[in-house]
Amino acid sequence: MSLSYKRIVIKIGSNVLTKENGLPDYDRIAHLVDQIAEIKKQGREVIVVSSGAVASGRSVLSVSDKYDAVATRQLFASIGQVKLINTYSALFEKKGLVCAQVLVTKEDFRDRLHYSNMQNCFGILLQHEVVPVVNENDVISVTELMFTDNDELAGLIASMLNADALIILSNVDGIYNGDPKNKESKVIEEIGESLSGFSSFITTQKSQFGRGGMMTKSHMAHKVAQLGIAVHIANGKTENVLPRLLNHEVVNTRFLPRKNASSKKRWIAHSENYAKGVVRINAGAKEALTSAKASSLLPVGVVEVKEEFHKGDIIKLIDENEKLVGLGIAEYGSDKAIERIGQKKQRPLVHYDYLFLNPEI
Repeated sequence: MSLSYKRIVIKIGSNVLTKENGLPDYDRIAHLVDQIAEIKKQGREVIVVSSGAVASGRSVLSVSDKYDAVATRQLFASIGQVKLINTYSALFEKKGLVCAQVLVTKEDFRDRLHYSNMQNCFGILLQHEVVPVVNENDVISVTELMFTDNDELAGLIASMLNADALIILSNVDGIYNGDPKNKESKVIEEIGESLSGFSSFITTQKSQFGRGGMMTKSHMAHKVAQLGIAVHIANGKTENVLPRLLNHEVVNTRFLPRKNASSKKRWIAHSENYAKGVVRINAGAKEALTSAKASSLLPVGVVEVKEEFHKGDIIKLIDENEKLVGLGIAEYGSDKAIERIGQKKQRPLVHYDYLFLNPEI
């Protein structure tokens, strides 16, 4: 029986879309579009997060070494976005499908208003059977504003759209219990709630053409699975990988999802970069928050308010060793929070409904 995912985000990595010389592999892109069309015929919604713009730009123009890396990347991205989306558009059109380009930056996720606007945009595209092709807007994103890589972007999109599954297509079959080049290493086919025990297996080597490695993929996958979305890491170079994965016919790593999180929690989960304040909590509060019972953060568990914030701001909760415990929306400002430090019988500083706990604690 095939997996019953209705809404799927498919992230296609640079190493899948490019040849060994770094130029685009148009045959593979065409094969992936064929697979996506087949999945669409099954009544599923598909959102594509695609790398490859810089590689596409590189295929059109050669640039002197005298220009700095950021300027060269912007140049290739500007040219490549047009070439890449035209390639997708022509291929989808042959299958009777319409695709749309959606370019985003990290700033687009900074507050609930921008977040809701993006949700609405994707909503109207999916209602009209359009396939959104999403990429980071590398033309205006510079280092400090960039996503870690397109895996992070794909995780944000999957969370925002409450997808049933996120499929990350890489150039390996999944996460191995050793060096993938070692014949004795095997793919770990299922990963549950705990990350312990397999982090040491993951190579920290980055992709040849991408910005991220398997470590960033696994941590992002774990976070997304905590929000109730199944995540698969599979080999995008495998013949018919997408329909075969959905029919349990291909080896891959699956991160098992927890129960669904609310829309607010899904937004909070990815909002660490926009947190306004930092609140240190004691061991008792940490134990209560991370227990099986749903608990809010009460002032009695607060040790210190480190940075100023206002009601409605995202705040970071850290333990006494500076480790991130979670993120939440403040019920009141830092001035009141400071007044109430250590006090019993006070309103929660962060209500459980607006709290996301770090899955790695």
